[in-house]
Amino acid sequence: MHYRYNKSDYLDQESLRSRVFNHILEDILNGKYEEGQALVETKLAQEIGVSRTPVREAFRQLELDGLVTSIPNKGVVVNGISDKDIEEIFAVRSLIEGLAVRWATENINEEQRRDLEETAELMVYYTKKKDYQQLAKYDARFHSLIYDSCQSKVLRHILRSLMRYIQHARLGSLKVPKRAEQALKEHREILEAILAGKKDIAEQKMVHHVNSALENLLKEKNKTN
Repeated sequence: MHYRYNKSDYLDQESLRSRVFNHILEDILNGKYEEGQALVETKLAQEIGVSRTPVREAFRQLELDGLVTSIPNKGVVVNGISDKDIEEIFAVRSLIEGLAVRWATENINEEQRRDLEETAELMVYYTKKKDYQQLAKYDARFHSLIYDSCQSKVLRHILRSLMRYIQHARLGSLKVPKRAEQALKEHREILEAILAGKKDIAEQKMVHHVNSALENLLKEKNKTN
């Protein structure tokens, strides 16, 4: 008896692999696992509620992404994200986000303008309340709206991949005294340039914003080391 190919079975497997990969990835990025810590395949499979196969496949993908290393007789070990990794991510991000906001200024529509303004207002509200969880959420949304407004699938994909790697760092950065207020000012300047159609200024302000975030983040990390 021959097995009949079923597209839905394939999609279900892909969805499962993706879910397991994202689960482990989020835990690594959020600091649940320390650098050098071994990941146990059976334990993770039980925790997520899956067989060992998708966990093994997730390990392979994470190793390709440089987040874990498979070591003989020790298993899979977490590499984490180093200061050098963060610096490189922010360097790439400043260039690409500068281009994204330039294109967004040219292509943004009325609905996207309203969404961007509303998000900026919510950032003001949560900055005053010092609710950093919500602030980080709307900070990410502000940037995501710019990615959508630039109308480039390529830039959107690259930037969203980068942002996943710094989401934990973003929350920590916003908790640093006065950084949330400074970031709010920088976002407001970016928004004003977009609404005024000044793409050169919008790009300059975005690059400055990304570089300021990196400088603040590294300064804070050096204090705790």
